[in-house]
Amino acid sequence: MRRRTAPEGFDPAAVRPWNARIDGLGYGGDYNPEQWPDEVQVEDVRLMDEAGVNLVSVAIFSWATIEPVEGELDWAWLDRTMDRLHDGGVRVALATATASPPPWLTRRHPEILPRLADGTVLHQGGRQAYAPTHPVYRDYALTMAARMAERYGDHPALALWHVDNEIGCHVPRDYSDAAAAAFREWLRARYGTLEALNEAWGTAFWSQRYGSFDDVLPPLAAPTYANPTQQLDFDRFSSDALRDYYRDLRDTLREITPHVPTTTNLMASTGTKGMDYFSWAADLDVVANDHYTIAADDERHVELAFSADLTRGIAGGDPWILMEHSTSAVNWQPRNRPKAPGEMLRNSLSHVARGADSVMFFQWRQSAAGAEKFHSAMVPHGGTDTDVWRDVVTLGRALRALGEVRGSRVRSRAALVFDYEAWWASELDSHPTQAFRYTDQVRAWYGALWKLGVTVDVVHPGGDLAGYDLVVVPTLYLVTDADAANLAAAADRGATVLVTYFSGIVDERDHVRLGGYPGAFRDMLGVRTEEFATLQEGETVRVVGGPLPEGAVADLWTEKTHVAEGTDVVAVYDDGVLAGWPAVTRRGTDGGGAAWYTGARLDEAATTALARAVATEAGVLPEDEPAVGLELVRRHADDGRSWLFAINHGPAEAAVRATGAELLTGEDVDGTLTVPGGAVRVVREG
Repeated sequence: MRRRTAPEGFDPAAVRPWNARIDGLGYGGDYNPEQWPDEVQVEDVRLMDEAGVNLVSVAIFSWATIEPVEGELDWAWLDRTMDRLHDGGVRVALATATASPPPWLTRRHPEILPRLADGTVLHQGGRQAYAPTHPVYRDYALTMAARMAERYGDHPALALWHVDNEIGCHVPRDYSDAAAAAFREWLRARYGTLEALNEAWGTAFWSQRYGSFDDVLPPLAAPTYANPTQQLDFDRFSSDALRDYYRDLRDTLREITPHVPTTTNLMASTGTKGMDYFSWAADLDVVANDHYTIAADDERHVELAFSADLTRGIAGGDPWILMEHSTSAVNWQPRNRPKAPGEMLRNSLSHVARGADSVMFFQWRQSAAGAEKFHSAMVPHGGTDTDVWRDVVTLGRALRALGEVRGSRVRSRAALVFDYEAWWASELDSHPTQAFRYTDQVRAWYGALWKLGVTVDVVHPGGDLAGYDLVVVPTLYLVTDADAANLAAAADRGATVLVTYFSGIVDERDHVRLGGYPGAFRDMLGVRTEEFATLQEGETVRVVGGPLPEGAVADLWTEKTHVAEGTDVVAVYDDGVLAGWPAVTRRGTDGGGAAWYTGARLDEAATTALARAVATEAGVLPEDEPAVGLELVRRHADDGRSWLFAINHGPAEAAVRATGAELLTGEDVDGTLTVPGGAVRVVREG
């Protein structure tokens, strides 16, 4: 497999900012002119001006249009598109056109097709029908990327390179022969020797010891549970393989256009676990993310906020690009409900409040044919005499009014720890309960803090925690020694750290930390669990004590936990086989901090009450708790300016203390800001 490297002498500082040619915030979406006749394309540019669009992604799925037959290239339509957009004042995130290989390529080279663990081949006819590790596909993709760079690298409309598209979206794990060979190479690099591999994988169990790297396969369909560390390492390898695919395309572009920034659209959310995006961040000139709300989720605006904060965390706090979301309904959920009045504006500005410097959609014009024809767009099937189009124009005006927030950042004194490797490992098979889901506690604790008005940074366990007074650690099942020490150091220097059940259990090899749970955190927390006591479906136990409300219960998970001297029992189980045993504990530190532990899955009211207690102790609870459904976030500029985003997801008007100029309505705010139900207000404070 050919591996590109960055061009000799490449200087990252010489890469121009992605928005250097854009005034204020970016606004636009995926644009697919190849689907439409020329007269519609002319109208598109006029409508983009009406809506205030200044950035579009082009050529994402255009390989078969550019090269319908191998070696026969048609650039004329794309040349016209680039020129028209430039003349209309619209900049382009130009794709490498590699997100879906053309039919002639998979027919000529069927060996590039990906496979499932059971051997099923995923054929041409959808998209992403390629094995990212296959050298034949890699060479074709790099050639196409080079052609794009050579033709359009100096075009004045070009703002940045959009590499492939949602890499790993449909095939996060490929089990093809090419993947197996690449997996073995990855394992050799990781472990060096077979002895180290066998020790890490615990192959003394079930007669799995390997005598040659050639005997190692991906975790294919097997008679029973596959080796858990093999599964975990294949997850790591797969994320790295997809990132290496991005790197090869990026470096191909850099050889030709070293001044043009590159990115790819991540899918950071509670629904995408296939890629460790924290490990991808350093390879992106700007972090970009796609996010879609789930219609059936009554708290989808809270999940949206988490995903935006996660994206900002991946970006290291820097502003980022919202590359895709939807104006209304999508086409891929079981029941595709349109967005409610004002929901699209609220969704968009929630992303901006949490660090996005561009708001983009899939897609500009709703397709008349194909699998996504019922996916909403900026220009819907009904045209411009529609509420969706009017909302698109309204959003464009709002983003122009908010242009001054560009480049500002969110500041937080609270952090929520999130780790993809812990996610992968915690949801492997043959665990205490198959009902466990990593994001359950992530969402529960994030949601509790959101409702209390506490702004949260989502951080990696190995990240810099020095600026945080509250650190929440949900179900960090897998943790390295270094990361565990990093979290303990936060408590030692004065932070309040809260750890939830099934944390610290294994090391990076998925080997249990012996001596009692929660393993890596026993000393910090001053507790020792001798046995998990998972509950059956529908079974609950009462929990009483401390800040918990009357009637608090736990379900799914409880633990038989002992406390060390110096550790306080905050709440206990009030019934069941563990009646009287600790459910919530607290241990003070010499540095003035505290380490809290909850060994149970508490209900929503109890989680919120405990979140209020630790936030109060840490000094991060706002002076005024926001009204139900009111989202409050600030962005800050280096020059001392700040902007308060008040997004009302509820039906009733809400009031918040604020002083300054409201940017969307132009009103002056002197002490109290009233936000109507379903509305958004943004105040430049001071």
